[in-house]
Amino acid sequence: MSGPTSSGPTSSTATLHVERAGALTTLQDAGRPGLLRFGFPASGPMDRFAHAAANVAVGRPSGSTAIEVSLGGIALRCADAPLTVAVCGGGFAVTCAGERRTAWSVCTLLPGDTLTVAAGPWGSWCYVAVAGDLVAHRWMGSTATHVRSGLGGGVLRAGDVIVVEHARADDARDGAIDEPADLRPAGPMRVVLGPQLDRFAPDAAATLLGAPYVLTAAYDRMGVRLDGPRPALVDALAIPSAPIVRGSLQVDGDGLPTLLLSDHQTTGGYPVIATLVADDVDRVVQSRAGDEVRFVAVEPADAVREARLRAARRAQQLDAVAHRPGAHSARLLATNLIDGVFHDE
Repeated sequence: MSGPTSSGPTSSTATLHVERAGALTTLQDAGRPGLLRFGFPASGPMDRFAHAAANVAVGRPSGSTAIEVSLGGIALRCADAPLTVAVCGGGFAVTCAGERRTAWSVCTLLPGDTLTVAAGPWGSWCYVAVAGDLVAHRWMGSTATHVRSGLGGGVLRAGDVIVVEHARADDARDGAIDEPADLRPAGPMRVVLGPQLDRFAPDAAATLLGAPYVLTAAYDRMGVRLDGPRPALVDALAIPSAPIVRGSLQVDGDGLPTLLLSDHQTTGGYPVIATLVADDVDRVVQSRAGDEVRFVAVEPADAVREARLRAARRAQQLDAVAHRPGAHSARLLATNLIDGVFHDE
């Protein structure tokens, strides 16, 4: 079968055969918000911006279903028809049809080609989006996978076959993507103190903010347990269950906080000392076990204002990814199109 050309994208049905998949490799769309009051977790991507960027890089809506890849990596073999794919997220090692690519990139797979994504120098999660409609089971209107229950699109394992309808091979999109500079888990993470600060000793907030914490190996899509200073509790373990949101820092009986993430429970009986600003949750999840994280407190009004500013900035960044110029031209310039030397005789 001949490869795609720049004359325009082709469309058909493609399949991706999962040759290898690390733990917690799942199908995720943007999640199912608004259902926590009914006991349904939102799930969705761990790094929401990277998920959205991978989708728009191949011309898909930002909330479309994509493959979330953990540190265990993935290997996907293309079959049946050519397919353009994008990879965005942490600094993973990406190989497309035997060619090394940057961690943020778009490439076109021909039948028989393999896309390999493996752990690189930084980051814990990345996303593989496809130029087409990825077929996946829906639960409560969403393909977002809740790992512990198995509901949603599902966990991927070696031997699985992923069907992509209306698959497009659009090599005009091929090339590196400029990774925004502010996505890495560097610097202090902003928190709003509370809502149950009254269940802690008076110096608990200073304890939380005064020294770094280390991410432990107790890390999955539900949350990550931290090791470090222990904010002192005051008669806090008999409180009634209360709603929990993504980014909550929940402290249990041993005094160590747990940062709750995409598959978090809907209610909890342990007090929450602080809640991370949403954009910083996307950054901190790219840390690995053994990495340090520090917290800095901001006022609620400042957090709301910053969230609006960041949302506008992220929208601009997604627009830049979706309409990045010269990907095809850059690839042509890197290719030796003329072999040999011509002489005018």
